Amino acid sequence: MVDERSGTAAELHGSWPAADAEPAVRRVGVCRATRAAIVLGSTQSPEVVDRAASASAGLDVVRRRSGGGAVLVTPDDPVWIDVWVPVGDPVWSPDVTGAFGWLGSAWARALERLGAGGVEVQGPTPGACTRWSSLVCFGGVGAGEVTVGGRKVVGLAQRRNRSGAWFHGACLLRWDPTVLLAALDLSSEERGAAAAGLTTAVTGVADMLGPTADADAGSGIGRVRQVVIAAFVDSLP
Repeated sequence: MVDERSGTAAELHGSWPAADAEPAVRRVGVCRATRAAIVLGSTQSPEVVDRAASASAGLDVVRRRSGGGAVLVTPDDPVWIDVWVPVGDPVWSPDVTGAFGWLGSAWARALERLGAGGVEVQGPTPGACTRWSSLVCFGGVGAGEVTVGGRKVVGLAQRRNRSGAWFHGACLLRWDPTVLLAALDLSSEERGAAAAGLTTAVTGVADMLGPTADADAGSGIGRVRQVVIAAFVDSLP
């Protein structure tokens, strides 16, 4: 089942009513935040955010209950798709890190359908990391996450309870770390170094496809978003 979910980042991370109501049923949730937000990982200190700068930029500051670094979420980017997998589902695994494998493979198939080359799925151990990986989610490659030409495109996270696992997936369309870094509590020197490192370590679907993405876009980046969503849903096992 595919749910179209809309709300603030806090609401979308806070609960998934349909999955709560039928925990034995696998669900896919296409999420769209109604306001831009910085979403912090479960163990990150709120002090990593410059509150004045984030407020000035109109960014909510939200904490999710899964690990990893900060992610900038806007209504259009990244493509945010959650999957609820109940215990006993064919893709269920009690191995927390190994459980990402099938999901990363689905994202990889979706990207290949869109024409991406050099797509790789990270195994159950961490992959390449920049010095910013503990601060910014896309600064490092975790289990099951997807790279194209060595640059991260898809970030994954999960949270679990006795009924199953709730996976979060974020697929970038365009990558520009400027807005996120401007809202974090960094010195100007750190911000410049982070921008340089993250620019070369990360990319987005529209970035990597170039003119092909523009041609497919039709009415703009929203069309690319729709194509990514359709390709992912079709790639699920």
